[in-house]
Parts: sequence; structure tokens; C-alpha cells
Amino acid sequence: MKMTSHDVLLVIDVQNDFCPGGALAVADGDAVIEPIHRAAQQFQHIILTQDWHTPDHNSFASAHPGKDPFEQIELSYGPQTLWPDHCIQGTRGADFHPALQLTRAELILRKGFRRTIDSYSAFFENDRTTGTGLAGYLRERGLNRVFLAGLAYDYCVGYSALDARRLGLPAIILRDACRAIDLNGSVAEIEREFATAGVELMNTVDLSA
Repeated sequence: MKMTSHDVLLVIDVQNDFCPGGALAVADGDAVIEPIHRAAQQFQHIILTQDWHTPDHNSFASAHPGKDPFEQIELSYGPQTLWPDHCIQGTRGADFHPALQLTRAELILRKGFRRTIDSYSAFFENDRTTGTGLAGYLRERGLNRVFLAGLAYDYCVGYSALDARRLGLPAIILRDACRAIDLNGSVAEIEREFATAGVELMNTVDLSA
């Protein structure tokens, strides 16, 4: 695949809490780092996202007495999965994994910092209307094709890819540079959405083909 100066690598939430030993660990989460580093060599532009929750965030099961992690409740913006407390602002769990070395990244976008609403996508909060500012940033920088990698494939990576398509941007997920949670069939469900929306899947080795 021929890369251009208008392509951007969007690296989603490679943080300690999503890696082995973390509060919301994705199986083999740290295995995404090597393929991400390999892919990064092909890109002029790199953006990192960082989950950045308040200690009392409304998406935490601990904020809802009697509820357990991974239960689902209804909030004002629709269904919300409840999570263990994770990626709390200023904690080690919210830090990027120490093995992730992407010093060329031009932007670190923090999301999920509004206490009352969760944010999976790098583009929109979970109400699907409150923007993060990323779309405007890409537009002003002339970055118009998005490649995605990181954690987790079936949540924050996938939602970001679907929103990129909703905004009219080509979206390609680097599958070997992602790992999934796969909660209640979430991988199969989001891949159906990918097929409908035109999200492409490829591996990092194909970038230099």
C-alpha cells in the first residue's frame, strides 16, 4: 500500500490499565506494541489517544451501588457498559505503557474526562454528538486517511474507525496491532458494523508491500 503525507496513524489507548496487570487488562494487550512500532515507521504523522477518567466517573461500576463491572445500564445517552475503575487521571494506570516509544507523535488526545459520559471513540463521546476536536484537527492538518491500532479492537479502536467513516474518512484498522476484549460477542458485532460502514482491515506487513 502506498502511503502519503495525508495519512495518519491513530494509536488508541495503549495504557497500563489496558495491558497485563492493569485494572481493565485486555488479553495480550502489550503485544500490540511491537507491530505498532513497526507500522509507525511508515507514517509521517502519528496521534495517540489516552483514556483519562475522573475518579468518580459515571462509567465505573463503583459509581453505581449494587452494580458489578461488565453489567449494562441505561444512561441519558443510551446503554452503557460498567467498567472497573481504570485510567484515572494522573495515575500510573492511565500512563502509556512504558514500552510504547512514539516520541514523534504530534498530538496526545485525552478522552473520557467528562464525568457524566463515557468516550470510546477518538472522535465523539458516547452520546455520538459531543466532539473531541479530532475531526477539526485532522481537517486543518490535511490528514484525510486514518489507520488505527491499539486497544481495544472491539471498543475504542472500532468506535473510532466507525466514526472516521461517518465523517467521510477512509479508515483502515491494522488488525495485528490490536487486541480485543470480546465481551458478549462484541468482536462479531463490531465486525458486522465494519462491513456495513466500509472499515477496512489489514495487517502491518501490508503497509510496506
